[in-house]
Amino acid sequence: MVDDLRKYLNHLLEKVNGLHCILITDRDGVPVVRSVTEKAPQLALRPNFISTFGMATDQASKLGLGRNKTVISMYSSYQVIQMNKLPLVITFIGSDNCNTGHILSLESQIEPFLKDLGTIVADAP
Repeated sequence: MVDDLRKYLNHLLEKVNGLHCILITDRDGVPVVRSVTEKAPQLALRPNFISTFGMATDQASKLGLGRNKTVISMYSSYQVIQMNKLPLVITFIGSDNCNTGHILSLESQIEPFLKDLGTIVADAP
C-alpha cells in the first residue's frame, strides 16, 4: 500500500509546477510516506520543523473559529502548506510562485489513501 501511495504522490508531484515535496507524517513529524524532488529544502523535511504544525494548529484552534484544518506559510523562496488529517499531517512544500490553490486541490485526491494509513499510524505503539 505504501509503495502504491508513494508512486501516486510522485505522479501528483509532477503534475503541479513548482511543487517540491509531498510528505505524510504522524503528528510528531515522523515520516510515513514522502515524495521529494532535489529542490526541496532539507531543513523543512526534518521532524522538528514538521512537528511545529501540531502546536500551531492547536493554538489556531483556540481562536474560537472552530478546529483548524490547514496552515499556509509563505517564505521568501518557498511556501509550506500543512493539512490536519489527524493522526496524520500532510505537508506540501513548493516554490514561492507555485499555485497555492492547485496544491490545496490535491487534498481531495490524497484523502482516499489516508483512512487506512491513519488507522495503521493510530494503532502503532
